[in-house]
Amino acid sequence: MKIYRLHKKQNLPITMDAAWAFLSDPKNLKTITPDYMSFNILSGADRPMYAGQIIQYIVTPILGIKTKWVTEITHVEHKHYFVDEQRYGPYALWHHKHFINEIDGGVEMEDIIDYKVPFGVLGQLFHPILVQPKLDEIFNYRTQKLQELFGTYNS
Repeated sequence: MKIYRLHKKQNLPITMDAAWAFLSDPKNLKTITPDYMSFNILSGADRPMYAGQIIQYIVTPILGIKTKWVTEITHVEHKHYFVDEQRYGPYALWHHKHFINEIDGGVEMEDIIDYKVPFGVLGQLFHPILVQPKLDEIFNYRTQKLQELFGTYNS
């Protein structure tokens, strides 16, 4: 059983309050997801984030195939971190930790995602040619979109 890790960091020139308000609101996921993915929240985004929150989405990650994705917010420490875990969706495992740390002149956002692809060895064969490049593309889009929204951090 191969478990992969995606680790991304980004600095933004905004306050902790502004970062937390934006990043902890599930409705903003659509804003930072590429349009071609047709990201649509079905339910669960009607309240501020809390541990135990179930959020249901429809996404089109690959080859125009619509996929239902259900995540649970399992941990929340206000203005520090939250964790979402897939309960149903395209991955055999998806555990996404979102950390927000105050730095001089802004915040550092850190994402640590541990995931497993489905379909055993076949899934592992497709990981470097399909899954990993798609995840990199999605997170690169997110980095660019957050810079457009909040500006570029200058240390």
